[in-house]
Amino acid sequence: MHWRALLAAAVAVAAPGTLAAQLRFSCSQLVVDRLDPLVNPGQTPSPHLHQIVGGNAFNATMDPDQVDISEAATCTSCQFTEDFSNYWTAVLFFKARNGTYKRVSTIGNGLGYSASNGGQTVYYLSSGKVTAFKPGFRMVVGNPAYRSEADAKKNPALQFTCLASPMTRSGYRYDFPTTTCAGGIMVTVRFPTCWDGKNADSPDHQSHVAYPVNRNCPASHPVRIPEVFYETYWDTRPFNNKNLWPEDGSQPFVWSFGDRTGYGNHGDYIFGWKGDALQRAMDANCQSDLIQDRLNCPTLKSQSIAQANKCAVQRRVREDLDGWLKELPGAGAAMGGMK
Repeated sequence: MHWRALLAAAVAVAAPGTLAAQLRFSCSQLVVDRLDPLVNPGQTPSPHLHQIVGGNAFNATMDPDQVDISEAATCTSCQFTEDFSNYWTAVLFFKARNGTYKRVSTIGNGLGYSASNGGQTVYYLSSGKVTAFKPGFRMVVGNPAYRSEADAKKNPALQFTCLASPMTRSGYRYDFPTTTCAGGIMVTVRFPTCWDGKNADSPDHQSHVAYPVNRNCPASHPVRIPEVFYETYWDTRPFNNKNLWPEDGSQPFVWSFGDRTGYGNHGDYIFGWKGDALQRAMDANCQSDLIQDRLNCPTLKSQSIAQANKCAVQRRVREDLDGWLKELPGAGAAMGGMK
């Protein structure tokens, strides 16, 4: 089945006959580090570990009043070379029966992007006319303090899929899968699509945006913006030996902030497209697809996955992230406030 058929549910909100943009592209791993310029700006290290993709201007501060990341970055790990945005999530760990932790790696999306050195598949979707983000725009979705399904359903666009193969697009759930997954675990993060039209950010990094109600933006957030949506493939296959799992058979995965339920799933976004590039792509209703290692959106410049793989930054926080660890980096500390 072609990936477009798998994406159909994602764009079902579009009105019949409405033109819709569907940008889909790979962003390779930029760095795995304990930095969070949104919730813990300037703090090195941040309380817990993140995996980051996008432009190499990513750093601990990223004050929009001091730097335009689309100008500061010199490369991007994303295929569209005018996209210097940064996208990040928490990091997944496996907790073995003996109590030690092992970091789970990301892998390229098997639906066209397996050449990527991990990272995420990023989507920008629209259903009709949208207004692209403004310089300095940023947002967060989800809450690492959530530990129940009722909490998680407050953000119904954050889900897990136990992959039987890269083609799996059923069985979505709000918590970690409880069985072994032959193709790994896919985590999806969808951001709100309505904006208040004024603020590039808000104190909780969430209040300036909202999800539509019955497909319509609420009066408090009247401006429709592109839907930022990303999928992360976590390579849990090396941990499918049940002899490593807890003796009671309970699922063994934990987020880097200490959540063993999965309900604390969350994602972060800082806009960094060059000039009007994103608006051009949305206005052109680009339907990007990977064709001979090139992306089908003529108004945008792109690079191969091999080129994107070369963009990386040095880890700022020096700590062991590759061996079997006695505790999570930062001891799994959750962040304060909304996140």
